[in-house]
Amino acid sequence: MSAVKPAPPLDPAVEVARVKEDVAVGNEIVRHKLSSRVIHWVVAATFFLCLFTGMPIWTPVFGWMAHFFGGLSVCRVVHPWIGLAFFASSAVMMVDWHAQMTLDRSQKGWWGPRLLRYLKWELEDENVGKYNEGQKFYFWTVGLGALGVIASGLIMWFPAWFPAIVRQLAFVLHDVTFILFAVAVVFHIYLSTSAEPGTFGSMTRGTVTRKWARLHHPRWYREVTGEDPRRR
Repeated sequence: MSAVKPAPPLDPAVEVARVKEDVAVGNEIVRHKLSSRVIHWVVAATFFLCLFTGMPIWTPVFGWMAHFFGGLSVCRVVHPWIGLAFFASSAVMMVDWHAQMTLDRSQKGWWGPRLLRYLKWELEDENVGKYNEGQKFYFWTVGLGALGVIASGLIMWFPAWFPAIVRQLAFVLHDVTFILFAVAVVFHIYLSTSAEPGTFGSMTRGTVTRKWARLHHPRWYREVTGEDPRRR
């Protein structure tokens, strides 16, 4: 009878990332601890479930999606409940991250050319901390979007409680917020994958490389390591 081989030890950085962040471990820096990553992925999962159960309700063009959930009638039942889960998880995320997402003086006036340069991955700023302007802006839009969809969704869920004009405005708000959310998520996925390789690992392993931190968030790199990336 062969002996059971012991499991290989975890990467030291991944081990630290279970409970800590903003810590350098070897050639890696812990960017997101486990609890923050779990919150992020719960928000993402509930958002996409809302998206895919809501689109068949929105228009018959996407009616084929309903088959993945047991039919349109099932989508109508589960969609608002998943919406509540999305709002609740978004609220937890807002509480957990809001202190790190305040725009400082150097990040004011971000609209205009700076926004376009950021989307093209051309913006370089040696004063960028743990989160840049775009990430902070996206964070707050998620919070506002979650408020928009929950407020309009509750009105649509219990239409008898509200006058006709409120119900009509709720439909418009729900549709507009959903469309803007979908567009923003596309940009979020692009910027966290192909635009900035190495970013996605911060939400899976919890870590990034020192090289990545020096390039994209030099002030945060200095704060964590005590090293000045400008001397390299």
